[in-house]
Amino acid sequence: MKPIKVGLFGLGTVGTGVVRILERHREDLESQVGSPLLIDKILVRDTAKERSVRVAADLLTDNPRDILDDPDIDIVVEVMGGTDSARSYILEALARGKQVVTANKDLMALHGPEILAKASESGCDVLYEASVAGGIPILRTIVDGFSSDRIRRIMGIVNGTTNYILTKMSEDGASYASALREAQELGYAEADPRSDVEGMDAAYKMAILATLGFRTRVSMRDIDVQGISRVTAEDILYGKRLGYEMKLLGIAECQDGLVSVSVQPTMVKKSHPLASVKGVFNAVYVYGEAVGETMFYGPGAGELPTATSVVSDLVAVAKNLRLGVSGRKAFHPYRETRRKSDEQITSKYFLLLHVDDRAGVLANIARVFSDCDVSLESVLQQPNEHNPNAEIIIITHDASKASIRRVLDEFQKLDVVKQVRSVYRVEG
Repeated sequence: MKPIKVGLFGLGTVGTGVVRILERHREDLESQVGSPLLIDKILVRDTAKERSVRVAADLLTDNPRDILDDPDIDIVVEVMGGTDSARSYILEALARGKQVVTANKDLMALHGPEILAKASESGCDVLYEASVAGGIPILRTIVDGFSSDRIRRIMGIVNGTTNYILTKMSEDGASYASALREAQELGYAEADPRSDVEGMDAAYKMAILATLGFRTRVSMRDIDVQGISRVTAEDILYGKRLGYEMKLLGIAECQDGLVSVSVQPTMVKKSHPLASVKGVFNAVYVYGEAVGETMFYGPGAGELPTATSVVSDLVAVAKNLRLGVSGRKAFHPYRETRRKSDEQITSKYFLLLHVDDRAGVLANIARVFSDCDVSLESVLQQPNEHNPNAEIIIITHDASKASIRRVLDEFQKLDVVKQVRSVYRVEG
């Protein structure tokens, strides 16, 4: 049987995992595809560098032309990261009739429409399961498993770094700074962690999930993003006392054709399945009209979990190639993108206020909520020997994002409210 030849762009953590899996599972993969899967060339920056996986020297190249110009290479696998070079290589590969597998979430969130359009024009496949939630097969599930349903909500922990930090803060009482430092020492966070902790990594993934789930194009400008860098141990402690865990959640909702997508620190009720997801694990909760609630849980990153998703896509692309049906299953968002207004985005909210400790303050605060049409579920005053002001925790009933903004504007005018310390969405 003629082998299907693969060009691999990148031999970092994920690329190494791809090589290992193709070597270890060679017979199983060949039986599934009907032909051997053979890595023919690997693009690297330094061909002389020592690596943790043994690769024949003649497979390595620092020249992308050795892959792009080779007519015998059938499939390109891109795991090099970044967007500029990756976009250029993938578009050229598609123009030359090569199939594409990528794990690049930034690329697909920012340039997905262009890449998928080129794939359709060229009659090629582009699969990108590994771009979201590592080893969890969530994209294929949303596209195929929910094809007969209508997804109304996708809510997920899709960044392992922030989940590890928040877990350490919750379980060990660590500060944000010390939990981040530990995550960096363990290799869970980059030296420059801003993409993770400020929510951008999660936002890229939610753009992909919402686009596939709602069949409409969701871009980064459609997503409200807030990271965890301002979350304090105090916030987490008070949330735990009220029965909540803090998680950085991506939340995508579609109702009556109107879409809202956000990434934000969220108080999650301990009884909700997402509250129990700890450490670097990811989980995606999907609500469909017909099926109701489902949740998908597993490792969100790492060499072998992510590489498993890459190789799974590689097998799917190779099967299509052998059957002569490449490019026939391309996903195209076909619904107009219509965003919810802030008046239409509703949830419960957690607020921590620092206020004057004297009579009548609660009445003034309650009046503001009433005037802004926000009802209260619970009010709790917490003693804090380190704070001369009173600390009041409020959980609202469902309220619009616009109403909460009006409440916060009114608090700015009240002398008795010294600081609105925290405002978080509440789920579950």
